[in-house]
Amino acid sequence: MACYESIFILRSSLADDEAEAVIEKMKTVLTKHGATLVKAENWGKKKLAYEIKHDRRGTYILLQFESAQENVVSELERLYRLEDSVIKFLTVRVEEEAFQAVAAEQGESDGGGVQ
Repeated sequence: MACYESIFILRSSLADDEAEAVIEKMKTVLTKHGATLVKAENWGKKKLAYEIKHDRRGTYILLQFESAQENVVSELERLYRLEDSVIKFLTVRVEEEAFQAVAAEQGESDGGGVQ
C-alpha cells in the first residue's frame, strides 16, 4: 500500500464551520475511493509566503492516508481544483518507513487514532 501526505490551503475568509465542511468533503472522497485516512490535522491560519489569489493568510490542512490505488490522488487533486475555497495544494508520496515512524510517534503521544 502506498502512503501519501496532502497539504492544502483554504481561504482565510472561510468561517470555521465552512472550513470543517470542506475538510470533511476531502475525507469523504478519500474513503469513498478506498483510501485509509491515517491523520487529519488543521494547522490553523498562517501567513502565506506570498499573496495567492489576493489572500495573504490561509488555513493549512494536512491529510495523511494510505491507498493501493493511484487514482485516489488524481481524484483528490481534481476536487481541490474544483473547490473555490482551496487556494493551493500539494500531494506527495511518502516512503512507508518514514510514514510508519511518524504514525507510531503520533500514537505514543496522544493515544493514537485520527484527529
